Amino acid sequence: MDSFEKNLEKLEKLTSDIKRSDISLEDALKDFEEGIKLASGMEKQLNEIEGKVQILMNEPNPMTKENPPQTELFSENSEVNGTRK
Repeated sequence: MDSFEKNLEKLEKLTSDIKRSDISLEDALKDFEEGIKLASGMEKQLNEIEGKVQILMNEPNPMTKENPPQTELFSENSEVNGTRK
């Protein structure tokens, strides 16, 4: 799966290509179709991200200054299966 950023770069390139005065109608249509497919996929990615953000925002104890994220799971000294890493 391509990253959102890469897809955005591709979409921007397709958009600038379509605006060229020397592009053929056939090539412009091909670029337009590819751009529509990319935009549709990107919209799905954004919807997934938005859903994740909504879940995080609606947690019973959202992250705040008083409730910072728990990072001990990711520290070098954390225990894994009862043993120190």
